[in-house]
Amino acid sequence: MSLELLLPDEGVTALLTSWPDEPLVFERGSTELDRTVTPELIDHYIDTGCVPADEIALVKSGPSLHPDCHRTNGRTDPAKLRKLYSDGYTIRLGNLQRVVPFLADVARGIQQETGYSNYLHAFLTPPRSQGLLHHWDQQMAVIAQIEGEKRWQLWRPEYPAPMREYQESFRVWDPNFIPKWEEAGPDVEVDLKPGQSLLLPRGWVHNPHALDSDERSVHLTFAIRERTPLWIAEKLIAAAIEEPDFRRVILPGDLLSTTSLPGRVQETRQALMDYLGRVDVDQLALVVREAATSELEYTT
Repeated sequence: MSLELLLPDEGVTALLTSWPDEPLVFERGSTELDRTVTPELIDHYIDTGCVPADEIALVKSGPSLHPDCHRTNGRTDPAKLRKLYSDGYTIRLGNLQRVVPFLADVARGIQQETGYSNYLHAFLTPPRSQGLLHHWDQQMAVIAQIEGEKRWQLWRPEYPAPMREYQESFRVWDPNFIPKWEEAGPDVEVDLKPGQSLLLPRGWVHNPHALDSDERSVHLTFAIRERTPLWIAEKLIAAAIEEPDFRRVILPGDLLSTTSLPGRVQETRQALMDYLGRVDVDQLALVVREAATSELEYTT
């Protein structure tokens, strides 16, 4: 089971049976993940330039640098990466499940066990440094500390259950957020150490840093994209393409007319309700289950 590489038995059980909405720290110990994805392996990927340039970001207490800062002739430049790292920039190696076969197998395994697509980023933060500042994400994250120590300052969600284009932090950002959070202090603070994993539910504000550490920090973030009722609704509607009535043309005049368009919307709503009433739920459930275990690009 792939989840057992990230979490102990009680963590796997918590994830599969309750999908926690509060941060939890687990003692992972040393698993095949730790023995395979070592700090030395991460260093090797940096020094060989094997991670695609488009999957690399460099951050230092603010926005990412322009990609040209770590490229030469459009390709990853290891020397530039190392120079920026020595200047205090965190290196994010994105989507390692696309370039490391072992991690591709882990990602596929997680999807088979949960029905959720997922991806993996690695973060290397220099001593006494910080990469990303306060933000929140739209999916559950399992954070596995590999080397060094990282402090995670956490605040309860500003908005319930953000997903995709709904209440993503950059879309609803208020410049008063950070002063407010800093004045109140974190709701939870975790010093994550090697062999530990943090379950970080979507929407929780986090401010991770190694500002108080004399060691570099290396951690892996497994982002697990929850499926939602909206996802099933989208599958229900997508199947309507088989019905000829849903493929017929709506005339431009109807779309642009303030008098005709409400009627077209009403007709379509009624047609959709009629269609959904005829859907073979058991058959569509098979389609949904297959999509859950194979669809890769859906994101919340």
